[in-house]
Amino acid sequence: MYGTPHTVSDVMTRTVVALAAEAPFKDIVRAIRQWQVSALPVLDENRHVLGVVSEADLLPKEEFRDRTPDRYTRMHRGGDLAKAGARTAGELMTAPALTVRADATLAQAARTMAQYGIRRLPVVDETGELRGIVSRSDLLQVFLREDADIEEEVRREVIAPLFPAPLEPIRVQVRDGVVRITGRVADTAFVPVALRLARAVEGVVDVDCRLVGPPRRVDLDADLPDAPEAEAETEADGDPTGPDEVRMSP
Repeated sequence: MYGTPHTVSDVMTRTVVALAAEAPFKDIVRAIRQWQVSALPVLDENRHVLGVVSEADLLPKEEFRDRTPDRYTRMHRGGDLAKAGARTAGELMTAPALTVRADATLAQAARTMAQYGIRRLPVVDETGELRGIVSRSDLLQVFLREDADIEEEVRREVIAPLFPAPLEPIRVQVRDGVVRITGRVADTAFVPVALRLARAVEGVVDVDCRLVGPPRRVDLDADLPDAPEAEAETEADGDPTGPDEVRMSP
């Protein structure tokens, strides 16, 4: 890619506040408030991610503090009741934790967040050791990319390989992240591919692709009348001979 972060390692926060499994409840609350985060990873002694403690994991403690759960709650919210009685990060955490590799693409991280409805993902290396944290706002940094950079990448990575010999010059214009592609190409079969690849360029908001194929050929016999017109002219001249008849001399 053209000078842009395109893996999680490029946008993640490398300084991470983490918890040991033995961290007490009040220390967890203090850390979340002090660092103004919504969740914290829980690590073992080798910095491998065991799970994640979020604000949602802490709330059952307050919810059930002054009331006895009814039968329905005991049957359907056993997990929340267990968290209400938890004292440490290891008892509170959601495990196993959802993580993302440092070399994953931003699109992969975004899909995981969207699929599971989470705001932050611990970032791990190939051994599972914690390397950072990535948030939704980190992933949105690509949309701050300069239009000129996006235009250059679309020209070099999309247009040049797909259309090396266009019939007319292909113009690529980018404004506020919206790419507009115009021109005439010899083969329109690659136009849908160009559209898809341009949309995949980081920082692109949308693509307006208006590539067209060769102009239609001019009819080489355009000056010759059609058969019905010729018949009409014959009848107008009073010639009774039909188009398939031959006049013989006596």
